[in-house]
Amino acid sequence: MTTQIDLPLTAIARKTRDCAQTLAVLSTEQKNQAIEAIAQALESATDEILAANAADCAAAYDKIPKPLYHRLKLDRAKLQSAIAGVRDVGKLADPVGEVQIHRQLDDSLILKRVTCPLGVLGVIFEARPDAAIQISALAIKSGNGVILKGGKEATRSCEAIVKAIHLGLSQTVISPDVVQLLTTREETLKLLQLDQFVDLIIPRGSNSFVRFVQENTHIPVLGHADGVCHLYIDRAADLSKAVAVTIDSKTQYPAACNAIETLLIHQAIAPAFLTLVAPAMQQHNVELRGDVETRKILDIAPATETDWSTEYSDLILSIKVVDSLTDAIAHINEYGSGHTDAIVTENAETADTFLAQVNATGVFHNCSTRFADGFRYGFGAEVGISTQKLPPRGPVGLEGLVTYKYKLTGEGHVVATYTGENSKLFTHKDLD
Repeated sequence: MTTQIDLPLTAIARKTRDCAQTLAVLSTEQKNQAIEAIAQALESATDEILAANAADCAAAYDKIPKPLYHRLKLDRAKLQSAIAGVRDVGKLADPVGEVQIHRQLDDSLILKRVTCPLGVLGVIFEARPDAAIQISALAIKSGNGVILKGGKEATRSCEAIVKAIHLGLSQTVISPDVVQLLTTREETLKLLQLDQFVDLIIPRGSNSFVRFVQENTHIPVLGHADGVCHLYIDRAADLSKAVAVTIDSKTQYPAACNAIETLLIHQAIAPAFLTLVAPAMQQHNVELRGDVETRKILDIAPATETDWSTEYSDLILSIKVVDSLTDAIAHINEYGSGHTDAIVTENAETADTFLAQVNATGVFHNCSTRFADGFRYGFGAEVGISTQKLPPRGPVGLEGLVTYKYKLTGEGHVVATYTGENSKLFTHKDLD
């Protein structure tokens, strides 16, 4: 088994590409067997992985931002959940080889559009060692090679995880070299230049980190730079639902990119709702910042213009009172990042308007923004979240890791037959 210690990065990328080409033609059963082997190897290495993560956490404590530290920390339950996600990927339908178009152009001239792997993924992530598990499983199921680059704060964790993945793959027909791990910052910069071998870059981390990746590569990038999510409490909201959804959307995991950063409240119910939600949020140690109207009701710090576009990734929440649904939608579309935004209301027409007019990858009604997640959507896991308008959009699972090619089969057909005088007509008949 080759590693980055043995080979320069270009050679590693070439090796990964070659292994991916072999993986691309394997059967669903062979890929699923490999995924189960990875799950078993990770289970067997649980103590080793957790010990490595504990060492990473000890070294990073008080040296990295608190949200990043929370993403770095990997306890037994989180690891078990990640392993369950690996097995969920194994249960999903194979995205490779799906015939999307089957069309007769003429007698014995048959066109098919068939899904196929992208090739090699370059995945760069800050902290989040469990991302290495999710992404490796998704890459193998979709027939892709993957080059992983974790943050320096997660090096020990990632090395232990990839060691287990390689051990699992070594028991299968799939070469362990289809999954590679890089560990230095210099390798990150070089990876971004390998457009000859790497087909897609997926960055997972802070907005500044994602922007850095986007600005320093010619390889297509799938990702989002910000996670400024909103929750709007409508005048027709059930206040008990609204309190529950607000608490979960902010406090369940505040470091997540789908946690809310701004709470918008219709002026008609602002006094009643704020007197309910503020004590609940303070019990969760949430720092509240409010606009002028909010501060007439609550004694809290003022929110500035900067707050409306800030991703706190922490227990901080900005609050604004709005005059109408139209104002709420306008605020979200101006300051939001297009990630996930939600409304709480019992008015179906109001909800439909919000869902239709808010420009985001996820628009939710009467539920927490924290549901915006590939695992919760039933994707098994996700490689990342894309806020771009073109697909794939939102949490990206297997369907975002395949492309398609057109396969045309004839019997000596030539274009000249279908041009000029007395040209033959195409049949263009769709087949089963």
